[in-house]
Amino acid sequence: MEITAAVARGGAEFSVETLQLEEPRPDEVLVRYLAAGLCHTDLEAAKGTVPTPRPVVLGHEGAGIVEAVGSAVTGFQPGQRVLLSLDSCGSCRNCQRGLPPYCVNHIPLNFHSRRADGSVALRDAAGQPVHSHFFGQSSHATHGLAHPRSLVVVGDDVPLEVLAPMGCGVITGAGAVLNSLRVQAGSSVAIFGAGAVGLSALMAAVVSGATRIVVVDRNADRLALASELGATDIVDASTVDSGEAVLDLTGGVDYAVESTGVLAVMNTAIAALAPLGAASILGVTAPEAALQANVFELLKGRSVVGSVMGHQAPAVLIPRLVDLFRQGRFPLDKLVKTYPLTEINSAVDEVKSGKTVKAVLTN
Repeated sequence: MEITAAVARGGAEFSVETLQLEEPRPDEVLVRYLAAGLCHTDLEAAKGTVPTPRPVVLGHEGAGIVEAVGSAVTGFQPGQRVLLSLDSCGSCRNCQRGLPPYCVNHIPLNFHSRRADGSVALRDAAGQPVHSHFFGQSSHATHGLAHPRSLVVVGDDVPLEVLAPMGCGVITGAGAVLNSLRVQAGSSVAIFGAGAVGLSALMAAVVSGATRIVVVDRNADRLALASELGATDIVDASTVDSGEAVLDLTGGVDYAVESTGVLAVMNTAIAALAPLGAASILGVTAPEAALQANVFELLKGRSVVGSVMGHQAPAVLIPRLVDLFRQGRFPLDKLVKTYPLTEINSAVDEVKSGKTVKAVLTN
């Protein structure tokens, strides 16, 4: 079938093109995408800094309607509204433990943008292959093929253009608080970075009952939004030493969430911990990045953990967050700005400039 998609070919901008999409195989679902978040990982893949071949259709925070299901698919049917998240093998030890973000095949299934047999589902106008199945979905398009393990059914009462980012960025931040760190009521939290991931962590910390929440960033508008969302303190890292500021405010926090991917900030987040405190590291800008921590300080019961895409099965975590959104306790809509898919390059510019917290592409 003929679709429209944003293609990353290695240049400075995405190319919006007409492509041909194969029919779903027996184990695939055809989804008509209504919305898809634009994530930092998409931009890194477009630049070639992660192991994703190009040309490729990116997008891994999709939301839409099931249009067709393969003959071997159970549990889904045409007409269902779904959110999409990562792909996984479903059979390795971690998948069987309910932790598909740590699937042993995470890299090939999500970053290599092809089926397990090496095939792709897209062709361009010249008949040349275009990589599909990025994170099992390639949702920067009007339609795509996904594996059922990537899909989460949601009700008709929730706005897909708002909830699409739950597929990656939102569950990454919120899951770090709820699942990796298990933030306790009455505790203190420092969140480094007020992008979509960091602000999702903030909203989860509020829900968890943390009574002191410090948000650190360099963007005044984002810090103002953090205050609106429940931060008790904000630190402008462009004017002060953020680590010293957090220590001055709190004496050391029980939990720290680092969402910038900047190595120096990771080290600061660890240094801001109180004895017995725990820090969650959510991303890196370079695979070879190496943390530096004072060993004597770690001996005081401090711990550092990594966390991938919520540290829980998306099929479990996403419905939890959707319910909180329904209750008005997780106001994700305050982060989102929508753009037509055809304006993806404008969305990228506004995300990079800091003007937009979370861009969502719509069809």
